[in-house]
Amino acid sequence: MTFYISCKEPNETHVEAVNWKTLKVTASAYNSLAYQSQGNPKITAWGDTLKPGMNVIAISRDLMKKGLVYNTPVKIDGLSGIFFVKDKMHHRWKNKIDIYMGEDVQRAKNWGRKKINIQFLVPRDSLTEKIE
Repeated sequence: MTFYISCKEPNETHVEAVNWKTLKVTASAYNSLAYQSQGNPKITAWGDTLKPGMNVIAISRDLMKKGLVYNTPVKIDGLSGIFFVKDKMHHRWKNKIDIYMGEDVQRAKNWGRKKINIQFLVPRDSLTEKIE
């Protein structure tokens, strides 16, 4: 799925192709360190290579059914910037995201685990949504 984000302000004749959807999830943080992972800690479940400074999250697999799929843009309450879904968590986790914090273990510990709202982009369904 590909999303296109424009910096232009919408006008009366412009119809946005996406909507932001809000979801309450449990959020924790993770690092790309060997002792915290099995296999190569810098390679995600979808095969992307992680580098410190990237705005990346891992999602519990149940969230894919809600529209959080590979490369979905996500806003996270309490953090600035746009994050992208690049990793998946083990099947045992439900309604959870893990925020990538590079190799900064203290930052990840300081974040801890909390319930927060996230917003993510979903394609607008032009067949079921009335456009005025």
